[in-house]
Amino acid sequence: MDTDLNKCPCGKKIDYKNCCGKIHNDINLVQTAEDLMRSRYTAFTKGMIDYLMKSHHSTTRPISEREDIEKWSRSVEWDHLEIISKSGGGLLDKIGLVEFKAFFYSLTMGKKKMECIHEKSEFVKENGHWVYINALNFN
Repeated sequence: MDTDLNKCPCGKKIDYKNCCGKIHNDINLVQTAEDLMRSRYTAFTKGMIDYLMKSHHSTTRPISEREDIEKWSRSVEWDHLEIISKSGGGLLDKIGLVEFKAFFYSLTMGKKKMECIHEKSEFVKENGHWVYINALNFN
């Protein structure tokens, strides 16, 4: 039986094991930049730092910040992901952009506060699969 508890955090209307779970087990299954972005969001919600490092481009991978990223990702309560726009990032593309908003609750002075990461992320292919390379500034 499929319940909301089994739904993938990325926002697709299917269960985790048939969505981001497959990608977390084999990054080569990523079809699009958007799929990689969704899988990275889900990895943040689950504190899957190894996957976050693997899905980050080798030249910009924040290895020295690994512990801080893990601590932060586990310190917030993830709420939902909204995809705002996307360009490129398909099967035949080499570059993709995904603008998104990731909503989460943080605890500040004993009170839950809704916060949002609003980012336009750039993705490229490395070793035959999509990886996150950096966040672009909004103009």
